[in-house]
Amino acid sequence: KGTPSPAAAASCSSHAAVWMFLTFLLPSFPGIPPSPPPPPDVPAPEQPELFLKKLQQCCTVFDFMDTLSDLKMKEYKRSTLNELVDYVTVSRGYLTEQAYPEVVKMVSHNIFRTLPPSDSNEFDPEEDEPTLEASWPHLQLVYEFFIRFLESQEFQPSIAKKYIDQKFVLQLLELFDSEDPRERDYLKTVLHRIYGKFLGLRAFIRKQINNIFLRFVYETEHFNGVAELLEILGSIINGFALPLKAEHKQFLVKVLIPLHTVRSLSLFHAQLAYCIVQFLEKDPTLTEPVIRGLLKFWPKTCSQKEVMFLGELEEILDVIEPTQFVKIQEPLFKQISRCVSSPHFQVAERALYYWNNEYIMSLIEENSSVILPIMFASLYRISKEHWNPAIVALVYNVLKAFMEMNSTLFDELTATYKSDRQREKKKEKEREELWKKLEDLELKRGLRSDGIIPT
Repeated sequence: KGTPSPAAAASCSSHAAVWMFLTFLLPSFPGIPPSPPPPPDVPAPEQPELFLKKLQQCCTVFDFMDTLSDLKMKEYKRSTLNELVDYVTVSRGYLTEQAYPEVVKMVSHNIFRTLPPSDSNEFDPEEDEPTLEASWPHLQLVYEFFIRFLESQEFQPSIAKKYIDQKFVLQLLELFDSEDPRERDYLKTVLHRIYGKFLGLRAFIRKQINNIFLRFVYETEHFNGVAELLEILGSIINGFALPLKAEHKQFLVKVLIPLHTVRSLSLFHAQLAYCIVQFLEKDPTLTEPVIRGLLKFWPKTCSQKEVMFLGELEEILDVIEPTQFVKIQEPLFKQISRCVSSPHFQVAERALYYWNNEYIMSLIEENSSVILPIMFASLYRISKEHWNPAIVALVYNVLKAFMEMNSTLFDELTATYKSDRQREKKKEKEREELWKKLEDLELKRGLRSDGIIPT
């Protein structure tokens, strides 16, 4: 405060002159005047304007498919983007109202683009390596800058909402189909920040994610960012107020449950199961429609998916309330009985592991009079006939547990099973004898028709 000394004024004037000289000499992006990094003593009032100029500079997009073109300019832009990241990280009063449209314009110019199609129609995300974005050296810094911008203490949603609108969000969601997992990871953070800061966009974001999933399930079965969108949804569901709105329940039943039907389930199953469990922890009454939905879509021919379904069911049973368990125990354990009987070792093993879960065991014990009759025949038959000794050992442990839970019922079921088997064997023997008589009769008819024996 007070008048600066003549020496200080001369020094400041000298630095400003050098800055203006460098600005004139340094190469510029096409059509945009250059602005090199300011010296530390560039007057504070001029720095916000310089920030805007750098944002305008970085709207120029370079072709990274040509690795030898514009090397100096690409490096200069990379350096400028690094400066912008530093500027916005430290609160310096750069985020004036004039900066908001320039920030969104710069980000839009760089990240919004037509994504290249997959190299091959046969592209398998589970097996093939993804195509990485060639412009990532710039793109990463743009995403980093935008995240710091959204997280800045100076950020004002009331100003930003004029520019970060529904159109911006739609374009952002389209980018989740990028093959580059690095980009999808940044997009996940960006969308999460936008959802948190812009209350007016929340319903729109949920609706558009809903639409993406419906197209994915019923039309294309191709979208690279399903796992990332589900991860965002996991935290969104966690924040839902109670009681849950009808639209949220409908989303669970009409969108999340059908997601289990797609061939690429393994790519996002962990995130999907997490969302399902979040819903059930919010509202236990949704347990019955969820489990019935899973049973409806239970895989018939894919053992890998069966193992995933069994894993998800165990996660659900870990949080299920006893009153809800009673409602679904019969159809549930009929399916588990079929899984235990599966000739596929991993399916049978995964189902039998349920009896290692203490909470599930307590539920089974409370309802053994219902569950034991459903499971007994399959378990007893496997103990005598299964090809894999490890499965037989697990089955013996389960039978032992059932016997300890309810020995009277166990003995009754054993006697009934043996009696039924005896009847079956008797019927089988009678069938064999009948077939033999029919064969003999047919043989005699043949001989008579050939005149070998007299009629």
